[in-house]
Amino acid sequence: MTEHTPPDPSNDAAAQAGTTDYGLDTPEGLRALLIRLHESGPGAWRADHEAAELMRYTAARYRPLARKHGLDPWEIASAAFEVMLAPSTRKADDPWAVVTRAVQITCNVEVRAAGMLVSSGKVRHTSRIAGFHDAIRFAEREHLADYHPAFAVNPATDDDTDADGNRARVAAALSETVELFASSGWDAVLVADCVEHVAYRLADLASRSNAVEVLRRDHTVPVLLGVPPKSWAALLRIVLGHPDHKHTGTPTGDGVLLRLLSGEPLDSLRCDTTLLAAIWAAKPKK
Repeated sequence: MTEHTPPDPSNDAAAQAGTTDYGLDTPEGLRALLIRLHESGPGAWRADHEAAELMRYTAARYRPLARKHGLDPWEIASAAFEVMLAPSTRKADDPWAVVTRAVQITCNVEVRAAGMLVSSGKVRHTSRIAGFHDAIRFAEREHLADYHPAFAVNPATDDDTDADGNRARVAAALSETVELFASSGWDAVLVADCVEHVAYRLADLASRSNAVEVLRRDHTVPVLLGVPPKSWAALLRIVLGHPDHKHTGTPTGDGVLLRLLSGEPLDSLRCDTTLLAAIWAAKPKK
């Protein structure tokens, strides 16, 4: 969102009073001003006194909405300004209704983007975004112990040292998974995002095979993570294991994460030529 330096807050009250004279608080007054500024050509907004009054009034008008969403009123005024430049706003029956609706959407987008740790552009333009929840640390989820005992913490039997040890094992396994992919040509940041998302979802799914199938069918995930669908599907099979029953009990069926959690050293995986070939073949094409 474009940043703007807000005028002196002490002028807000004067701005609200001044808008009555200008009629900026009415649809007709706003439309007339927008048309005049548009016809004045480039740069008209910068030096026009009435335009400055309008932006102060806009910040004051939408301050309660901004506070409700934890945003700065001048961020909202900035979004409103961008909408006011659109021809459709000048031509609307009620320009303020158009601006208000756009501001509401912007507030929701900004809050959603902050919760999902993605840019507001992805939230605004990616379909099916409503099906996603805010980012959650995988260690905060409840059912990870079903995947491997290293994820489990039992307050009745485990002391802090054991819990710290389990967390360290899990963190090390995830880190080594990223390192293995990165050493085979994958972008380290990209694969780290992918592996973290897999870890999040393991908390919600009943089994590794179920996790592979559910994540593979969700076509929005690779779009958000910026990875091709074929590379995403291959990464799931490599990290979580191939779900086909014929691979049960084999390294291919176990997957990289389970092999590491079970104590197999990273160097051993690096000597697995079949695994390395699969990782290399799944690498996104630049």
